[in-house]
Amino acid sequence: KADLMRQFDTQVNEFMDSLIEESASLGSSHVSTVFPLSDKEKNEKYMVVLELFEVNHIRTIYHMFIALLILFIFSTLVVDFIDEGRLVLEFDLLVYAFGQFPLVVVTWMCMFLSTLVVPYVLLSVWAGVYPTSNHRALWTVLAGSLLLLYQGLCLGFLPTYVVLKNGLPPASCFILILEQVRLIMKAHSFIRENVPRVLSLEPNKATVPQFTQYIYFLFAPTLIYRDKYPRNPCIRWGYVATKFSQVLGCLFYAYYIFVRLCIPQFRSISMQLFDLRAMVLCVFNSILPGVLVLFLAFFAFLHCWLNAFAEMLRFGDRMFYKDWWNSTSFANYYRTWNVVVHDWLYYYVYRDFLWMTQKRFRAAAMLVVFTVSAVVHEYVLAICFGFFYPVMFCLFMCFGMVFNFVLNDRRKGPIWNVIMWTLLFLGQGVLICLYSQEWYAQRFCPIQEPSFLDLLKPRSWTCTPQTNTAVDAH
Repeated sequence: KADLMRQFDTQVNEFMDSLIEESASLGSSHVSTVFPLSDKEKNEKYMVVLELFEVNHIRTIYHMFIALLILFIFSTLVVDFIDEGRLVLEFDLLVYAFGQFPLVVVTWMCMFLSTLVVPYVLLSVWAGVYPTSNHRALWTVLAGSLLLLYQGLCLGFLPTYVVLKNGLPPASCFILILEQVRLIMKAHSFIRENVPRVLSLEPNKATVPQFTQYIYFLFAPTLIYRDKYPRNPCIRWGYVATKFSQVLGCLFYAYYIFVRLCIPQFRSISMQLFDLRAMVLCVFNSILPGVLVLFLAFFAFLHCWLNAFAEMLRFGDRMFYKDWWNSTSFANYYRTWNVVVHDWLYYYVYRDFLWMTQKRFRAAAMLVVFTVSAVVHEYVLAICFGFFYPVMFCLFMCFGMVFNFVLNDRRKGPIWNVIMWTLLFLGQGVLICLYSQEWYAQRFCPIQEPSFLDLLKPRSWTCTPQTNTAVDAH
């Protein structure tokens, strides 16, 4: 059986390589097509990743994380019972993090309905006028300007204004801002994939997809628009319920990580003067919660959440991630950690940049990809945390770029996988440490009328509070 599986895997790899070479040879064509039939083979190949959690050895690791969650719960209950003389089951941190949730729902509905109507209507009107018009350039500029105006105001300004104006807590902010980014990427893909159809002017061919296809795309767990996707024959509602329950479990897991490992540490660290020794200790003490949060984010979103929606929509292509944990280079890690976002960046940033420069600046194209990714990540964190502290941007643009070229695909062997994991763990510790310190410093040392330089300067570098009696523990 093992020999048969290895032979099958080798044949599928060779088949996929030949498809990639063939698609690369056709890369000069800027007109996109629907998913080729090879997606079925591609999906079958990566179903192994999806079924990893059914393997006994992997299930044991899963059970170990559940045991750790039980210990977190038990320790929290015991400490609360000792301190308060009773069991405290208020989950105040979760209540705080998801505060003003009705406002989040209303704002999301406005964002989604506008994305549902405006891009489709603009494309339909432009596609109906363009083939027979004598002023094609004028109509194209007008439709493009209206689309950019819509994305800038409705999708760009509205959610950011709601977040900042109402002071939404972190989890509520992340819901709105991440949905903002997702809908912008979806709208761009829909327009980008359908404009070449109109420009090609092929006779007897529908230039605009059906509205139902666009609605399906907005809910489908992919950022690349296609008219048709691989579909499964039925929906396993038990599987859907299991995945959503696992997402809920991950939320409580994150709650206990912050309550037991983060809040006590950073509340005391924030009372100390910022120096090198304190920062080093903070980074290494933050590695464990940082790694746990990394695993929870991967499992909750990329595995559970996306698979739940894929199952409800009978979406067949479940390649949301690959075996990133086996990566021996950061170049491979970036390609396999989040395949959904990677595909969008590859098609609409990397490939389009090469098309515009006639494939002459591949290094510059990669730099543009890193810059776009770094800016979006830092934008999300800055809006949701309420302060500008470009740690994520620096890690992406400095260390991320260096590791991408130094730890490249030519690095093979177990030692490189160890190095990759070591640097990944260290990076998570840096993120948790510095952002948590700045979060508490913003609350311990508020500035009544901050200048523009005060907004750019990290508060944790100079904050030396004398007391924390009136500060919210969150």
